[in-house]
Amino acid sequence: MNMQEKFMKLALKEAEKAYNKKEIPVGAIIVKDGKVIARAHNLKELKNDTTKHAELLAIQKASKKLGCWRLEDCEMYVTLEPCSMCAGALIQSRIKKVYIGTMDYKTGACGSVLNLLADYKFNHSVEIETGVLAEECEKILKEFFKTLRVEKKNIKERNKD
Repeated sequence: MNMQEKFMKLALKEAEKAYNKKEIPVGAIIVKDGKVIARAHNLKELKNDTTKHAELLAIQKASKKLGCWRLEDCEMYVTLEPCSMCAGALIQSRIKKVYIGTMDYKTGACGSVLNLLADYKFNHSVEIETGVLAEECEKILKEFFKTLRVEKKNIKERNKD
């Protein structure tokens, strides 16, 4: 297993935590000098806050740990392609590189729907590598939404009675 896979497995552990909390299972970790300095998972439902995405929470934790908002020497590993809000935060925080597990063809902003990290001229550019443990990252999302659909169906059927 290479370093990218090792770190993405840690991001997947974060995604599992989100899954167990009935959150969309996205996990993110931030690495500096080969060491994990922050880890986070989605908490949007639990905190009832649109901004509680794994990427934003990981950036906040890394900034706090380093005592600096500039994360220039840091890399993020995230299980699902960041949305436009999170892609903007990657640019603003000066993250060096983002490793993405699976792409988000509905709201992704790092290469699928649009690419904020490459297609526009911002003051900082973030390197992108996609497809790290893509199958595993996609699998947890598919399982989550399948379970969610079954639960919604069961609720509807119970309400009919």
